[in-house]
Amino acid sequence: METVEDVVIVGGGIAGLTTALGLHRLGVRSLVLESSDSLRITGFAFMTWTNAWKALDALGICDSLRQQHQQLQGIVATSTLTGSASELSFMPKGKREGHEVRCVKRKVLLEILEKELPSGTIRFSSKVVSIESSGHQKLVHLADETTLRTKVLIGCDGVNSVVAKWLGFKKPAFSGRSAFRGYADFKGSHGFEPKFLQYFGQGVKYGFLPCDDHTVYWFFTYTPSPQDEEMEEDPVKMKQYVLSKLGEASTDQAKAVIETTELNGIVCSPLRFRHPWELVWGNISKGNVCIAGDALHAMTPDLGQGGCSAIEDGVVLARCLAEALKKKPSGETKEKIEETESRMIKMGLQKYAKERKWRGFGLITTAYTVGFIQQSDGKVINFLRDKMLGGFLAGLLLKRAAFDCGKLTNS
Repeated sequence: METVEDVVIVGGGIAGLTTALGLHRLGVRSLVLESSDSLRITGFAFMTWTNAWKALDALGICDSLRQQHQQLQGIVATSTLTGSASELSFMPKGKREGHEVRCVKRKVLLEILEKELPSGTIRFSSKVVSIESSGHQKLVHLADETTLRTKVLIGCDGVNSVVAKWLGFKKPAFSGRSAFRGYADFKGSHGFEPKFLQYFGQGVKYGFLPCDDHTVYWFFTYTPSPQDEEMEEDPVKMKQYVLSKLGEASTDQAKAVIETTELNGIVCSPLRFRHPWELVWGNISKGNVCIAGDALHAMTPDLGQGGCSAIEDGVVLARCLAEALKKKPSGETKEKIEETESRMIKMGLQKYAKERKWRGFGLITTAYTVGFIQQSDGKVINFLRDKMLGGFLAGLLLKRAAFDCGKLTNS
């Protein structure tokens, strides 16, 4: 069976749903194909910086998110080797502007996005198996033997993106590090101040971020050995491993977060990243096909910008694509009209690719560098990091967050 859609978005994660909502706000209908049978909430929560809030404001969904997530006042970074700590405030000071930072539950964001979309926008249990060209359009073949014919195909399908592979991109590389992610839901108040607590050094890096008064999101990154494979499938062993590695610098309060975490509230995944030069040399867009989110700029989580940049992608892509689609193509015949429309779509996606190329390049590079330095166990890097680079690394987080992707329209 073959159906026709103007815009097909592969992947119902953050990038896919923000793109769909951006298009909807601009009067363009899209169909989102999600391979799972429900919204994907893997990862539990993510740090949401100033740049993401500006993009969410453009989408018009900030009020509810702000009400459900407390604003963080700053970051406290502590060396697991020396115990020395440095604090960086997110609040305005002197001539410096403040930053809006919150830890947002992924489930809450996706549910709000889904609620704002027209009924039927998301099609669950729809796995893409292949893509082929058909004139100015693309044929998207699904596992259930359905075929979709579309004018525009957007890949927001993560690190294992089928669309990115079709565009010629390689699978993102393994960084050599893995991460446990989890959340603890306390019966009462967790007692944390509204701050991001981060610990690093001795080959590990971990942190705790309160989402609200009773929920804390946490992460733990490490360099796995072959012997760790069995542990990564067993939540009990994961918790034991993390507790054994927290070190003396960590507080009893932080340890209580790990102990409170339910076994179904912890996951493990390898950290992958796209080589940044692929964004410069590769085809972010090709004709009427493009990619966004992790499919485009998979990065290590050391800047907390993966989800944030995916939201930016959605706003920029919706703006560029809607501008192209809403122009009335001219031509004397149906073929000429289709050719003109195809050319405008191509130009719109190229405009998006040009805007996002260097932004993605900078984020991937900075995230990898920060992670390498903070998690290093080398004596020289340890000395430089603890004595000289602490403020510089923290400043990089704020610098990359000081970005505005713009409104949904250029007017």
